[in-house]
Amino acid sequence: MVRKSLIAAGVIVGVTLLLVGLYLAFMTASDYRPAPAVDLPVSNDQSDILERERPFTALTFNIGYCGMDAGADFFMDGGQGSGASSLEQTQENLERIAAFLVGEKADLALLQEVDVSASRSFHVDELGELRRRVTPGGSVFAFNYKVPWVPVPLFKPMGAVQSGLLAFSRFTVRSAVRRRLPGQEAWPRQLAELDRCAIELRLPLAGGGELVLIDLHLSAFDRGGRIRRQQLDFLRQRLLAEYRAGRHVIVGGDWNHGLPGGFRTTMPPPSWYVELPQDFTPPGFRWAIDPARPTVRASSTPYRPGGSFTAAIDGFLVSANVEVRSVAVRDLGFRNSDHNPVGAEFVLH
Repeated sequence: MVRKSLIAAGVIVGVTLLLVGLYLAFMTASDYRPAPAVDLPVSNDQSDILERERPFTALTFNIGYCGMDAGADFFMDGGQGSGASSLEQTQENLERIAAFLVGEKADLALLQEVDVSASRSFHVDELGELRRRVTPGGSVFAFNYKVPWVPVPLFKPMGAVQSGLLAFSRFTVRSAVRRRLPGQEAWPRQLAELDRCAIELRLPLAGGGELVLIDLHLSAFDRGGRIRRQQLDFLRQRLLAEYRAGRHVIVGGDWNHGLPGGFRTTMPPPSWYVELPQDFTPPGFRWAIDPARPTVRASSTPYRPGGSFTAAIDGFLVSANVEVRSVAVRDLGFRNSDHNPVGAEFVLH
């Protein structure tokens, strides 16, 4: 009897190791490996040219793949969830987010965590729906998460994910590039992780010149912020190079750092939360931050007003030749995403 039990146990272990090996081999072979810079198609359906001294509006919003509504939690933050609670909830979140974007009428909109097809959002085509609804204007999309199967959490895996960054512009976009951000987790963990990037759009100005507009989503949950530091160093060098070349620069997105002068509750922060390094802000750049309202909530539990950690990690960084006329968090109460959008008005000089 003991011998049969040992044989059975050996068979189970052998089959398990075989399946794990096959999974790792498949994931390695299908790993998404984009080049450092990839030209992106731009859907331009208008010819309005951005002008100096003409006010325009911009918005940044991490939509949480339309699954991180107020009732959701997330396993990486200490919760249990790995996706939206239902297809119906995903569709409701998407409908409300799309309606908000349409009503906001921002000239420029920078979005993060937009799913194309993912188990976590019941394979709802959020990219297609937002492109259909948020018109007129051009749009640019770049993948930053393209994994055949995320196997965690073990008993409720996240599954297949195709997701990325989406930027809308009411002004003509001359070109757009997917810019790979440095830093990766060790193999095999990286096989199921995001491939972080930024979308770099170039908008011509009437009379000459150029606005470099960047849609950004930095890493989170990296131990000690090591990868985030690499990404910030890379970004800082690029921003300085563009500004010193005489261009206007606006960066918006989810920085996954506490931003200078931004809101933060007094309760203890989650383990992923780190402040932006004091030496990061490039010379000649300034932050467009709303100090009175949070842009993100902790997702270890469903949202509890007054009981959940909240902070400001979403916002804009602009070069000195960009005037910040106003900036405000749109307080949506985290109803349909674990982030609140940030809107601003700018003028180029």
